Amino acid sequence: MRPSRSSSDNISRSFASISVIHCATQHFTATIDDTLRPNPTIIARMTYEVLTALVAFALVSSITPGPNNLMLMASGVNFGALRTIPHALGVCVGFTVMVGLVGLGLMRIFDAVPYSHDILKIVSTLYLLYLAYKLATTSSLGGGSVQGEPMTFWQAVLFQWVNPKAWTMALTAMTVYAGSGSWQAVLLVTVVFGIVNAPSISVWVFAGDRLGQFLSTPSRLRAF
Repeated sequence: MRPSRSSSDNISRSFASISVIHCATQHFTATIDDTLRPNPTIIARMTYEVLTALVAFALVSSITPGPNNLMLMASGVNFGALRTIPHALGVCVGFTVMVGLVGLGLMRIFDAVPYSHDILKIVSTLYLLYLAYKLATTSSLGGGSVQGEPMTFWQAVLFQWVNPKAWTMALTAMTVYAGSGSWQAVLLVTVVFGIVNAPSISVWVFAGDRLGQFLSTPSRLRAF
């Protein structure tokens, strides 16, 4: 029995409708895939922007006044840039290690011991007062005539753990720029601070070395 012409037309129209629906579905699926697929250009731009912001934050926080920079400047005044190098290296290495350890979860210890924050604040304040006293009682400049010795490498490394500004910098950097907690993000923040911190603190060392030429009397040195 031969199908009628109208039946053939209906079947043809049905197949045509199915083809249209299939093409439309494929187009919609492709559109969704293009929308959800990460755009390498956008990712690269976001990464560049985040890295630029991180470098800017590291530079501003590292080069602005704080316990480390003021102590390095005072050491440059009293002992000269050459004798202050171990102190500067200790600051750079100690702070970089501190940033990395904070990013790896060191703050969980402080969260587990609530009173540790208060203890750290008290110890930091007492130690800073002690250092201020030592600097204020320095009586002369130049060569071996200065009483006392510059801070050693390991003293500078250990000082970072009682330095309130160092803690603030490390916590802020890891919270803002390594919030994901991935080791890649922690490593990036740590490396950036290590690279930026060294030349930033060196500025204070050499500034102190130059300033020492003008602070030739005990009274001016104490005032500084």
